[in-house]
Amino acid sequence: MSDLILDNIKTPEDIRNLSLGEMEALCAEVRQILIGTVSKTGGHLASNLGVVELTVALHKVFSSPLDKIVWDVGHQSYAHKILTGRKDKFSTLRTKGGIAGFPKPSESEHDAFIAGHSSTSISAAFGLSQAKSLKGEPGYVIAVIGDGALTGGMAYEALNNAGRSHDNLIVVLNDNKMSISKNVGSIARYLAVIRSEPTYYKFKTGVERLVKKIPLVGNHLRDFLLRSKSAIKNSLYHSNWFEEMGFSYLGPLDGHDLHKLVSVLETAKKMRRPALVHINTVKGKGYEYAERNPKDFHGVPGFDISTGEYNQSKNSFSYFFGETLTELAEKDKRICAITAAMTEGTGLTAFREKFRNRFYDVGIAEQHAVTFGAALAVSGLLPVFAVYSSFLQRSVDQVIHDAAIMNVKLVLAVDRAGIVGEDGETHQGVFDAAFLNSIPNMTIYSPASYEQLHRDLYTAIYEEKGLAAVRYPRGAQGKRRIDFQGPYTVFGEGPYAFVTYGRMIQNVLEAQEELLKEGIGFRTVCLDRIKPIDSMAVSAVLDCQQVIFVEEGVQAGGIGEHYGALLAEGGFRGQYRIRAVGDVFLGQASVCESFQDCGLDALSLCGLAKEAVQNG
Repeated sequence: MSDLILDNIKTPEDIRNLSLGEMEALCAEVRQILIGTVSKTGGHLASNLGVVELTVALHKVFSSPLDKIVWDVGHQSYAHKILTGRKDKFSTLRTKGGIAGFPKPSESEHDAFIAGHSSTSISAAFGLSQAKSLKGEPGYVIAVIGDGALTGGMAYEALNNAGRSHDNLIVVLNDNKMSISKNVGSIARYLAVIRSEPTYYKFKTGVERLVKKIPLVGNHLRDFLLRSKSAIKNSLYHSNWFEEMGFSYLGPLDGHDLHKLVSVLETAKKMRRPALVHINTVKGKGYEYAERNPKDFHGVPGFDISTGEYNQSKNSFSYFFGETLTELAEKDKRICAITAAMTEGTGLTAFREKFRNRFYDVGIAEQHAVTFGAALAVSGLLPVFAVYSSFLQRSVDQVIHDAAIMNVKLVLAVDRAGIVGEDGETHQGVFDAAFLNSIPNMTIYSPASYEQLHRDLYTAIYEEKGLAAVRYPRGAQGKRRIDFQGPYTVFGEGPYAFVTYGRMIQNVLEAQEELLKEGIGFRTVCLDRIKPIDSMAVSAVLDCQQVIFVEEGVQAGGIGEHYGALLAEGGFRGQYRIRAVGDVFLGQASVCESFQDCGLDALSLCGLAKEAVQNG
């Protein structure tokens, strides 16, 4: 037998026989693995450190996979992965072919549902519980949702639906006062009130213990009290909103007290209707630097464990976007910035500090953000909504219905556009160019440098008449300086041509140089504005024998297909092909590895070009 308790945990069932002291020791061991691994691979640290006790308690009380645990914004599922048979592979976290950074049912039967975005867990858990009921299967379904995710509207749609059921559904509200940025809005204030008044829970627990001791009728009377809404509860809480929604409310309690957690989760199992367990946790618990700065340790690259230091580079498109918008806002009081709980991630920290009255963090509510921004726009303001590409997907209806139809002057600053790397399928920004391209009244810019980003943002705000998007990748600009003269620029000459945009310009120009060394002349048309495509950018290659469009996005419905249609309309007689992301979801890997897998690296593009020339 190993001295480490964790070495003897092969399945979650092994946790059920542990004593309280052994569970506390297990939590310490899990934290050491979390800190040690994330310091090397990068990933989400603070959120995972905060739910270690909860994870151990869940597997103590419930039996996965018979009982299904659904994690909301699954970046908090690392401890769950360690305890469900993946400890030995955990060092491969977020690497190609390794353990995913989010729940992944194809990875383990203990991952009940995928979760890369926020506010989905209650909907998924309710569906799973209804399926159990219809099929006559035993077991519970538990949704773990944070207070940050509770700012997303989908969570309330699910609470409203699930509260009327009689399923074995348990919602654990992990309240750490944060999402990524500090929580905002009425729900955050409401939870603060509940946190400050734990009197009801303590009173109810005491009464239950007292009543249970009454001979003969104690258990029956206790069960009656559990199901009733007492006048005392209402006087203390002024009516608990969760119970009004149909949930038996338990809490708030210390989410790091294993004894209380196990006790309350056991109580929740005895309810004959949906239950909500409200716990308070500390984000970053157990690692001094993460506890002190949970925002900085939400998503981190590798870091020095002894000092907590990691590279917080200001050399990124996100940072430069924030600086540019702040600079423009200093001269124009109409400019407003909107974020969906991503102030730091989208580079808006400086804007928030300087212009608090024009800065709006709407919570994890991308749909609301777009409609809210559209309303600011029709009122004569100049709103800019900064959002990750993968999260913009959630608000496509609002972009169409509430912004594009009225052609409002709203700017979408689309961060993390293109391949993002280690976060994998749920976070890849490879769809935005395709779905935005299909929307009328939409103008799209895709800058390849900071200078270009500055110019495009200015143009989108002041020169475009309506809805515009400026999309840019994660990380820093490339090493090659690219001087654009307008909506497109042509580099080089020859009978063959590349056409591309955004970050891919760097790889294509490198391939162009290598081909020229072998006597193969390619011109490269670099697009800055990708919708509408300038007619002269199409005319620039009509005389070419071969045209290769290179796109860091999905081919289906993408800019490449649209460009090809324009070539055909212009009478192009050469051969045309597209190199883009195929009909797949890209898994986790470094950006460079993903480029190679998709054939978007310079070497692969050289090979494609030679093949095209030889077969032409």
